[in-house]
Amino acid sequence: MDEKDWVLSFIERMQNSLQRKDKALRVEAAKKVIYAQEILRYNEADREGPSYNTMKYETDILISEVNPKTGAWIPRVIIEGKIRSINTHDAITYSCKAETHKNVHPYLRYGILIGYRKHYPLPGRLFRHGTQFDFMISWMGYEASRSEWTETVRILSAEVAASRMLEEIIFHSRSRNRESFTYLHKPLLLK
Repeated sequence: MDEKDWVLSFIERMQNSLQRKDKALRVEAAKKVIYAQEILRYNEADREGPSYNTMKYETDILISEVNPKTGAWIPRVIIEGKIRSINTHDAITYSCKAETHKNVHPYLRYGILIGYRKHYPLPGRLFRHGTQFDFMISWMGYEASRSEWTETVRILSAEVAASRMLEEIIFHSRSRNRESFTYLHKPLLLK
């Protein structure tokens, strides 16, 4: 089984599980998301704004929030899908992709899901080189066990909530009615 087929084997289940908690969420495989915008030129008549070129990466899994009235969507979580193992080059590459996506979408959460790991834990190279990942998940088989699935859905739901909170903090920080904070703590949870 290749990685695209593997992702397609559970994408509908993932969407159904997340939509039980939040109908606004959509889960898609192979969706292209902008990671960079290059300014080509500034127009003298600034009403039109600058001319730019966008570049997109194809994501393995995208969880987005969709406005049912307008169809507009916000990317909330991107998941890189790998099977069996991940090498150092993969970890560095995917971490770099996470960083570029977060430069354009500063509220975005980014992680990796590795399937068919058998009894092996998450590899150390992923901790060392996956610095831009917000979460890492490993399943023993191609299909998640009941407990693996429950934990995966819990993590993804928490990541969507974190994305929404980051968006609020980043884009509404000057609003008079904003929620005020005096502490921020990002805990490290391991299982």
